Amino acid sequence: MLVTRFAPSPTGYLHVGGLRTALYCYLWAKKNDGKFLLRIEDTDLKRNSQEAVIAIKEAFKWTKLSHDEKIIYQSKRSDIYKKYIQQLLNEKKAYYCYMSDEEKNELHERQKNNKERTKYDGRYREFNGTPPANIKPVVRIKAPLEGQISFIDGVKGEVKFDVKNVLDDFVIARDDGTPLYNFVVAVDDSLMGVTEVIRGDDHLSNTPKQIVIYNALKLNIPKFYHVPMILNQNGKKLSKRDGAMSVMDYKKDGILPEALLNFLVRLGWSHGDQEIFSMNEMLEFFNPNDINKSASAYNIEKLYWINAQYIKTLHVSRLIEVLKEYGLDLSGFEKSEALIDLLRDRAKNINELKDIANSIINEPTNYDQKAVEKFLNVDTLEILRAFNNELKTKKNIILADDFKNVVNGFLKNHNLKLKQLAQPIRIAIVGSAISPSIFDVLSIVGLKNIIKRVDNLCKRGV
Repeated sequence: MLVTRFAPSPTGYLHVGGLRTALYCYLWAKKNDGKFLLRIEDTDLKRNSQEAVIAIKEAFKWTKLSHDEKIIYQSKRSDIYKKYIQQLLNEKKAYYCYMSDEEKNELHERQKNNKERTKYDGRYREFNGTPPANIKPVVRIKAPLEGQISFIDGVKGEVKFDVKNVLDDFVIARDDGTPLYNFVVAVDDSLMGVTEVIRGDDHLSNTPKQIVIYNALKLNIPKFYHVPMILNQNGKKLSKRDGAMSVMDYKKDGILPEALLNFLVRLGWSHGDQEIFSMNEMLEFFNPNDINKSASAYNIEKLYWINAQYIKTLHVSRLIEVLKEYGLDLSGFEKSEALIDLLRDRAKNINELKDIANSIINEPTNYDQKAVEKFLNVDTLEILRAFNNELKTKKNIILADDFKNVVNGFLKNHNLKLKQLAQPIRIAIVGSAISPSIFDVLSIVGLKNIIKRVDNLCKRGV
């Protein structure tokens, strides 16, 4: 069975690069009827944040990237790691290193003066003497001393590392016994049955170390896919200003989870010229072997464009559900579907959709001063009063065409043009001179509420 995993560290927020990795892992597992697992790499007890763990869970819930099985927390697996470290010590594949701070400084200074790569020189690799009483040893693994470590990467092709240039007997456990990142990753990926590791290419340099650990413990080595990073428009690492913010901040900005996933899947992968992908289409077409070898450029305008496409095309019931999450409950509003259909083409994010909807549903508490100064005067208020008096004589005025007929009749009888009535009535209904089609708005607001809002504006005066 194909098994992937996403393994964030809860030392900060989950950003879009991490979510893209999770999406790729999810798609590849589900496409192959496999498992997608979630592991929290929380061994750094000093830097761990419970808020970050909560944010990771919230992001998965919001995007509906459901993981299989229970979440694995590395902080609860220390006994497992100790067992495998002891195994390596017993098999003479790892050893205690008693190197003092003075020895480290002397070695680093000598290598610096000789312009050599900073690396451990293996001085305690075959140590059989009496351990120094005042040194708490670390545990180092015996890495190969020469040759190459190579593997076939699903994105980059064949990758080779010259052992002398990238490896030494690296530490797998600190002097307090706690294991280090590369060790626990290799152990956990094997014990969790992970067959394919999709991750950012900033982890590429970790791969030879992890292969050394797999080989030492005689564990199966997974297939690796190292995904190029997401860069800003200037080709540099994403900053918070560029979009490297918490995933849940995108929700605050009115981005739909469907749109965010669609945006992310295209940052490094493509299927012809197609831009919009449903989840079913992502599952059908995605293959990590097709991931681009070069970095992707983050474009916030493209994200908002995709978001707008989803707002235009999602089922009305889905948008009503989302608006409720943003504090606008349309369940009791009789013309909620008509309202959404009227507004969906005018909003690029859910916050805009909510604001426009609120302006139509709720009577304005204030009016745009520039619009008032431009369109309201003694004459236009008289026109509004006359129109309102006519509305008070009507019944069964419901549809947009009904209001259009009433307005056209009123204009004809009073020898007026539409602009003389349309802008003043917009101000009365929504508080500004900007709205969708005035007849559609009148239909959604309803006869009773129109009369009330016009009366209130006329009482207010100019």
